Amino acid sequence: MSRHLEAGERIVRTEALHGGITAEVRRLTIGRPDGDTRDLVLRSFVNVEHAEDWLNREAGALSLLTGTGVPAPGLIAVDPTAAHCEYPSLLMTHLAGRTVLDDEGVETRVRLLARQLVAIHALRPAERPRGYVALTTADTVVVPKGADAAAWAAAIDVIRRPAPPCEGRFLHRDFQPGNVLFDVPPPGTAGARITGVVDWAATSWGPADLDVAHCSTNLALLHGPAWGLRFAEAYEEAGGVLATAASERLYWQVRDGLACSEEVQLVAQSWREAGRTELTTRAVEERLDAYVTGLMDALG
Repeated sequence: MSRHLEAGERIVRTEALHGGITAEVRRLTIGRPDGDTRDLVLRSFVNVEHAEDWLNREAGALSLLTGTGVPAPGLIAVDPTAAHCEYPSLLMTHLAGRTVLDDEGVETRVRLLARQLVAIHALRPAERPRGYVALTTADTVVVPKGADAAAWAAAIDVIRRPAPPCEGRFLHRDFQPGNVLFDVPPPGTAGARITGVVDWAATSWGPADLDVAHCSTNLALLHGPAWGLRFAEAYEEAGGVLATAASERLYWQVRDGLACSEEVQLVAQSWREAGRTELTTRAVEERLDAYVTGLMDALG
């Protein structure tokens, strides 16, 4: 770590940043010889399978994003095999802003999220990232206790079908409120703005619908099912292009909703740690059931 600091610099403080599921993230305050400080961020994968692959992908994505206008951290160093760090890690610049998961102001943030995702999907890198992977299958879905059994059975049947054909786009692959930083000014001043998008370890090439569906699911669970449906509309209003057929759009929305069923407990825990203490596992399961049921009603 010290070999990536400038002469005379030293780490004077560390602070754990909450909200992540797969990685431990710490803000490092670096003291300079002149008495000033600067902040860096160290992202470490502790006992995580495929950590080397994820870190290499994130390092590649951060390098690619430099100069694109997408507000992403700058890459300083990566140690994917823990040759120099205790765990496989990535060191990057610190971005201003904070994650905002509260219900207040969600309508404004949904529009900002949609515009930012359209900008990400507009990137055309010289070298495409690898194709997307969707791991959820009909056999791995976890139906919440007390869920609408008929709706979930129908939803599971949807993902038994082959994926619809699509035009590829540059995907973040985990674009959701927990990975976006906002500058939220005091009431009565200029509006909120996005200051950064983080966690690029799953960068992929695939359908825009997949990123939109993922953000939709997270919004539905954080703020209520209606916000999941609203995000797709906001994405199109911002100039984004989704699958032409409604059945194809719903395929991706349903697939992501079902994928979330496998990690509800982890998602709910991360949100509670970030301040949404009312979002118990049960509360999130109920919202997921309502969201999936609503999607299937629309499909019918």
